[in-house]
Amino acid sequence: MSERHWLTKNAEYAQYLTHENHCDDPGYRQFLSKLATPLLQRLQPASKGLDFGCGPGPALAKMLREAGHDMAVFDPYFAPDPAPLSSTYDFVTCTETAEHFHDPHAEFTRLRALIRPGGWLAVMTCFQTDDARFAAWQYRRDPTHVVFYREATFRFLAQRWNWHCHVPEKNVVLMQRPVSR
Repeated sequence: MSERHWLTKNAEYAQYLTHENHCDDPGYRQFLSKLATPLLQRLQPASKGLDFGCGPGPALAKMLREAGHDMAVFDPYFAPDPAPLSSTYDFVTCTETAEHFHDPHAEFTRLRALIRPGGWLAVMTCFQTDDARFAAWQYRRDPTHVVFYREATFRFLAQRWNWHCHVPEKNVVLMQRPVSR
């Protein structure tokens, strides 16, 4: 989306406050399990992770802690402490966040740098699949959604980075950084 159509920071924050993403909401947890389940199948016990863009109620971080993983959180509005961005992780999750990136190149460069060799970047965003229906697409109508991705976008990133790419479910991508030799 053109920068001239972006919301102000205050308007963006107000829009985020309308989201009903509660940690203990069974429906929301089920939604997040689309990413959590295939990621958990790939993680070593007690892995160290970062929930990037965790929102006001870091439900995914809570779910991953319950599964035995050490979790940090970062969100520019709701958990703005930059300290977690100076560590590296076995995995980084980015659920329903990438579509808000005003500078996707910079954000994915940052995410890539946070992941240790052998680690995972787990992204969930609604893939744009139909150009003919784009104008009427509900996901596009959220004024905080400024960039959209196709599955091919993530396959391109993985190829460019020389990472492995898995799409275990619609709108979920897991990219693994190769182990250093």
